[in-house]
Amino acid sequence: MTSPPFDPSTRDFLPRESSRSRGARRGPLELSIVVPAFNEEQRLPKTLKSIRAYLKSRSLRAEVLVVDDGSTDATAKVVELSRTGFPELRLIPNGRNHGKGFSVRHGMLEAGGEIALFTDADLSTPIEEADKLLAVLRDGTYDVAIGSRAVDRSLIEIHQPALRERAGIFFNRLVRWIIGLRFRDTQCGFKAFRRERARVIFEQQRTEGFGFDPEILFLAQQQGLRIAEVPVRWAHHPATKVNMFRDSLRMFLDLLRVRWNALMGRYPTP
Repeated sequence: MTSPPFDPSTRDFLPRESSRSRGARRGPLELSIVVPAFNEEQRLPKTLKSIRAYLKSRSLRAEVLVVDDGSTDATAKVVELSRTGFPELRLIPNGRNHGKGFSVRHGMLEAGGEIALFTDADLSTPIEEADKLLAVLRDGTYDVAIGSRAVDRSLIEIHQPALRERAGIFFNRLVRWIIGLRFRDTQCGFKAFRRERARVIFEQQRTEGFGFDPEILFLAQQQGLRIAEVPVRWAHHPATKVNMFRDSLRMFLDLLRVRWNALMGRYPTP
């Protein structure tokens, strides 16, 4: 599913109090961590505990934004209960279910940190791997750092089933052929951005479902952002929300839409 580019007048995206204004009162935020979540009451407690421990061990000035994508379970309640002693944590509701791409865009446009990172709710890439992405961005050479399972497959701790892994490799070939991206892995849900430089790509993003990753990378390249592909540890989680057959078809169609939108001039260029 796709949506129009972000419109600042859209009320769904206007926070009661922006994270930027809150961060200004306590010093600039170094990092925003965005966690898209749909019916994640089982996995979120462990994930939030890990993120909290990570931030504390690094003494980072940070915020954690859990974007609730219209969950029908106790996801929102889990986040609210977890806020005790964890003031950096915020819940951002979508109101209804839209999709992972919509949730990531919502969170990234609400983020106030110098660097904004999004990660899957199951932490299939351990949060400690953020150190690698942050190091790349802080160097100043790159604007975007994307976690990759394909650069060094020895870092994969638990592989996907063989058919799913082959499907991912085939999808990567489609990404290269249809929209010209040359990254080895566009689908790892662990990506970090220099927020001010990258905000424009989330404003232009249209894809709301699982196929949003190639679009934002396509837009980043179109905007002239410098992108690093960084090998990270990763482990397959059997409770993944991605349906290999249904969502693979949708992601393929999303690739075609990205190419069509580009041909039609629907993505403003710098």
